[in-house]
Amino acid sequence: MAAPTIVASPVAVPPAVVPGKDAAWHLPPGPYYSIDVECVATGTGHNARCVAQISLVDQACGCVLNLYVKPPAGAVVASYLTPLTGITAETLAQFGLDLTHALGLLRQHLPPSACLVGQNIGKDISWLGLREGVDFASLVDLADRAIPVYNQKYRSFTYFGLDHVASVLLGEALDGQAHNAVVDAMKSMRLFLLFAHLQTQPEQLAQAQASLLAAPIKPSFAASNPTFEGVCMGNRKSCKCGDPFLG
Repeated sequence: MAAPTIVASPVAVPPAVVPGKDAAWHLPPGPYYSIDVECVATGTGHNARCVAQISLVDQACGCVLNLYVKPPAGAVVASYLTPLTGITAETLAQFGLDLTHALGLLRQHLPPSACLVGQNIGKDISWLGLREGVDFASLVDLADRAIPVYNQKYRSFTYFGLDHVASVLLGEALDGQAHNAVVDAMKSMRLFLLFAHLQTQPEQLAQAQASLLAAPIKPSFAASNPTFEGVCMGNRKSCKCGDPFLG
């Protein structure tokens, strides 16, 4: 069995970010990295998950690490959530590392001076047990800093998922394909670079924001599948598993 192939559409990377150039963002210094985590289900509740794939992508959108992680000893996988994660039992059996080994490799390749960027990246940081000021220096969460768009019609901010923003602004639609931690981290890095560049181009930024508001939003996997193989997907409107919503 060959190692899973990572496929990402070529996208022009905007000019390098210059920390401090943009007064609106007050960007922390780099180097910039993006991490992303995919999980499998170890129970039927939406919080019953364990790390199954870890990616690390650098500012040039290059894949530094693509690690698969075996379930912890004694854990029973309720579902690999394959249509969502792209992960299968065979992939983890052949390529999976112990989590401790995988985290050791991640810390070896992640500079303590790094600024981590990504969509809701705090959740990935929490999954991996990374410590700000120890394992990395700072972070930029695209969900808070870049993606919210003020909607004049409703006089409030509209928040978009990574899939919608990447589809509209990068031309990278999933079109029913599964997620992949490496591809998602690359998308996050491209969007970070794009939005950092657009902060100095107000007309282009306004056009990008208008495009996000105008484009129809496709239902997420959780919206289309409130449960999958008996596992709750954490859709707030239809959740019945009883697990709390943590963020």
